[in-house]
This record gives sequence, structure tokens and C-alpha cells, in this order.
Amino acid sequence: MRVVIQRVSEASVSISGLVHGAIGQGLMILVGICEDDGQEDVDWLAKKICSLRIFDDDKGVMNKSVTEVGGEALVVSQFTLYASYKKGNRPSWFRAARHEISVPLYEQFCTSLSEALGKEVKTGVFGADMQVRLINDGPVTIVMDTKNKE
Repeated sequence: MRVVIQRVSEASVSISGLVHGAIGQGLMILVGICEDDGQEDVDWLAKKICSLRIFDDDKGVMNKSVTEVGGEALVVSQFTLYASYKKGNRPSWFRAARHEISVPLYEQFCTSLSEALGKEVKTGVFGADMQVRLINDGPVTIVMDTKNKE
């Protein structure tokens, strides 16, 4: 699994002009799933994200996790994170998982993240045409890939 995590002061996802999910302070997470991802990737990623110390403490040092600041999370599926751009100028998506693999793993990730966070995770709609708005706080943006844990 590959994610782009952004520390935000607010974020929302809309579909056909209607807000589907919105958060205040917390994490905006774009999630891409590849064919060989599984439950181990889901579990590791949810735990790691909730433990990341990327929020400021009272001294202005990034020393607190999203759970410690009572933050929220907005998760949006993003198959384009697995774009292959080596040949030509049109990206290929052959590394992105098919729906029968990616939809259950996306849902499991959202559930695991909710449990680790201790609150409901807001989401987009898998496969929908979505408009994402956010205010990146910092900016702080982190890319993680479960295939590169070390």
C-alpha cells in the first residue's frame, strides 16, 4: 500500500458538488493499493499513521501524534499513486490492484484506522469522481509505502 499523508487544519471531499466527508485538524490520507497488498499492510499502516509524531507540542516541536491532539482523518482512494511513467508520457496503472482486491482492503484500512484513532474516519467513495479540498498545515506531507518499511 502506498499513502500520501498531509497534516491539515481542514479537509473535505465532495462528489457532484456535495460534501461527502469533512474534517478539521488531522490527516488527509490518499491511499493506493497494489495487487500484492494484504491485511498485514493494512494493520502496519494504520498503526504507523496513528503513531506518527507530526503535530506540534506546546514548544512548537513536532512531537505529538494525531491521536494525542484529538485529530481526525479523511481517507480517499487514489489508484494513481501506482502510476508507471517510465515509458512514454501517458501513465500506466498496471500496478494498481483490481477492484475485487482494492475495495475490501480500502474498507479494511478505513476500519483499522478508525479503531486505532478511536473515532470514525471520514472517507470518499471508492472509484467516484471526487474533488478534494484541504489546507495543508505546515506544510507537512509524508509518503509511505508498506513495501519500503525499513
